[in-house]
Amino acid sequence: MTPLNLDSRQLINGVLISVSGEIDTTNADQLESFAGQVRRPGEPLVLDLSGLTFLDSTGLNVLLRLNSTAQEQGGGLHLAALRKIPARLLKITGVDRAMQIHANVDEAIAALAASSAVPPESAV
Repeated sequence: MTPLNLDSRQLINGVLISVSGEIDTTNADQLESFAGQVRRPGEPLVLDLSGLTFLDSTGLNVLLRLNSTAQEQGGGLHLAALRKIPARLLKITGVDRAMQIHANVDEAIAALAASSAVPPESAV
């Protein structure tokens, strides 16, 4: 088993958590706890999953809870750079349709910027 490693950095309009290793029943709560520590309510959360090699149903449940919490608090959850095995789990369970999934971190950050852009006021 590859140990779970988590790291974060603040973005202009959110927080990026880099996830590497495996998420399973033995460590899924670490991701949820870590996300709760580094994210401020109302702030979008981007998970860089390029280093995630395995995800089980417990980890999937954590992603769903993070997504629900982010939506309730108005921030949103963005998954970036999913590898084949975790992406397959999201697809066969239908969770991919409920999540904002991006090909890479840059695309996810661009989506954050686009969603936080204030529309110009109409001329009167």
